[in-house]
Amino acid sequence: MAGVIEARLAELGVELPAAAAPAANYVPYVVSGKLIMVAGQVPFWNGELKGIGKVGRDLNTEQAADIARICALNLIAQAKAACGGDLDKIARVVKLGGFVNCVDEFTQQPEVVNGASNLMVDVFGDAGTHARFAVGTNSLPRGVAVEVDGIFELK
Repeated sequence: MAGVIEARLAELGVELPAAAAPAANYVPYVVSGKLIMVAGQVPFWNGELKGIGKVGRDLNTEQAADIARICALNLIAQAKAACGGDLDKIARVVKLGGFVNCVDEFTQQPEVVNGASNLMVDVFGDAGTHARFAVGTNSLPRGVAVEVDGIFELK
């Protein structure tokens, strides 16, 4: 029997990717007490890296928000792995951190990271509301446009 969060994902037509293995010397998540700290997730989808380029040059705000959503799907996949496959063990999304690879003049980082934030609220409801930051940077790993990390609280 699917849990509440799995049912919500199905209702939204959202499929989670497999939790990706780390690309360097780190672990994808750490559970400490009641917190799951998920490492920054880039937009891998079905083994393919999406969203390469700079926002404001190669991608517009809406396209970058779609890329942030893919990062958030990867965050949820890692949190699911940390919960032994049961997303109903998550009490809330505590915080997201969004990094946007953008041109110097770009100022819509919050709108880009909303792609991740909106998904968390859609999936977890009120428990998906969270603190966050959204910053611009001159470069991200593998040239991706967006990277998002997150902290989740366990029940």
